[in-house]
Amino acid sequence: MHSDTIDKARVLVESLPYIKEFFGKTIVIKYGGSLMVDDAMKQQFAQDVVLLKYVGINPIIVHGGGKDITKWLNRIGKETVFIDGLRVTDSETMEVTEMVLSGKINSDIVTLINEAGGKAVGLSGKDGHLFQAKRLDHHPDKDIGLVGTITQINDDILTLLATEDYIPVVASIARGQGRESLNINADNVASEVAIKVGAHKLVYLTDVDGILIDNAIQGFFNYADAKALLNHEQIAGGMRPKLQYALNALEQGVHRVHILNGMVEHAVLLELFMDNGIGTCLSRDNR
Repeated sequence: MHSDTIDKARVLVESLPYIKEFFGKTIVIKYGGSLMVDDAMKQQFAQDVVLLKYVGINPIIVHGGGKDITKWLNRIGKETVFIDGLRVTDSETMEVTEMVLSGKINSDIVTLINEAGGKAVGLSGKDGHLFQAKRLDHHPDKDIGLVGTITQINDDILTLLATEDYIPVVASIARGQGRESLNINADNVASEVAIKVGAHKLVYLTDVDGILIDNAIQGFFNYADAKALLNHEQIAGGMRPKLQYALNALEQGVHRVHILNGMVEHAVLLELFMDNGIGTCLSRDNR
């Protein structure tokens, strides 16, 4: 018998205890906009999600789409301005943002998952009163516009879908006061959703290998050590708020948070089902 056939069997056996542990549990996956550039990788992501569902895990997908938003704003000659990593969002920018996130990216992800054999349902935070939000008072002296933070989540619709045969795919748009739409950081949305639905795990798929110290990937941190990282000079850029959202999830009941490179083939499966994952795991405890 060919050795590669035996190796495949060993992989299945190695994954068995993890499948048993996660059976019936919910996992929230944040799928970053920077990953939506390669058709083959997008298909592999969809396959991973469908496999999770078929082995009894309930995935909920939360997505952003910053690069596509910038691309479409450029097409209409609209300048993109960021303050501390937050996109300044006037009414025109918000209209484009909602169009891209809900109308294009969400639809694309749903289609890919359905083509892979799943039953994905696309949502934005405005559907079914899923998210309520308020404007983010980030800079009293600088108006960042229609950028919000979540104040309330109606998780009934997510729980209903996720615990049946469906895979919710959620765009990071919320309703603010009146009829205004608000742009919400997708990392924030994923953390809040994971907390509200009582997720076992929160997975951040990014375009880096995980948390790096001296250019070396760090495989595991317990909560105390992860919190200490906030004071580390090498935790900068987008990783700092991502780490804060991860810690918030751990503090409020999520068992583990994983940060990994979504450009690795079948990254989700490798991280969740193999003895040696490929990214950084943050845990509430020491294991």
